[in-house]
Amino acid sequence: MPTVTAAPDADLIAQAVGRLTARTRYPVAFGGMLRDDGVHVTAVSGARTHNLDALVVQPGRGLGGRAVIETRPRLTLDYRTAKGITHDYDRMVLGEGIATLFAVPVLVEGAPRAVLYCGSWGQAPADRVAAGPAFAIADEVATELRIRDEVDRRLARIPHSDRTTVSAATQEELREAYAQLRQISASVKDPALRMRLAEVEHRLAALSVDDAPIELDIALSRREIDVLACAALGSTNAQIGSALGLKEATVKSYLSAAMAKLDASTRLSAVARARRAGILP
Repeated sequence: MPTVTAAPDADLIAQAVGRLTARTRYPVAFGGMLRDDGVHVTAVSGARTHNLDALVVQPGRGLGGRAVIETRPRLTLDYRTAKGITHDYDRMVLGEGIATLFAVPVLVEGAPRAVLYCGSWGQAPADRVAAGPAFAIADEVATELRIRDEVDRRLARIPHSDRTTVSAATQEELREAYAQLRQISASVKDPALRMRLAEVEHRLAALSVDDAPIELDIALSRREIDVLACAALGSTNAQIGSALGLKEATVKSYLSAAMAKLDASTRLSAVARARRAGILP
């Protein structure tokens, strides 16, 4: 299990570092998010010592710092004698006994947001077979960060006033944001982020619920709520399927199941009943 210290997005980095040692040929992995003063290492996996714990790498310094500045992966097969980098972090890296070190920046919209490192105590292969999994994991982290950015952007737009003051226009925007968040959530792999999305969705739904919401002795599945949220915006079955990556027949099946559970004869009445129950905003 990776060694983890508290930091923003530390859970995401810890999961990525764990995957690096599981899916690459490198026995040591570590990584961290980029902040104002550098890359803060918050997760280490496979290390024999604690020399890498809480390492902070400044942009332009060391192998990872070069990867940040150049926004591309950097590799050295012999860290001790590498001439293309500064050696500010020799005590930490060489203290761990690392010879080969591979640094991969995590890029979001072309900008570095984190750095993932793979290392070995002896010289390791540097071919695409060895590097490919590291690239894939960096892309996975970048995808999660893009989703988090979108969630934060939408969170900032949620009104904090009492629900009775929410205008009709704002309410329609909330409903659109809710449907889009459901679509985003369907593609999220990070359990912590999925939980955060669920909390946001609950907040959005609660903004529109009546003072005396109806109580339903049923539970809609996640996909049934997904298709209802899209249907609430007036989307056709084909449009819902395109948005959620489902076949049109599958969308129809989910809608039928939701309508039956809600005791509704049409999708519009199902949406209305779901809103009164606080399931949809």
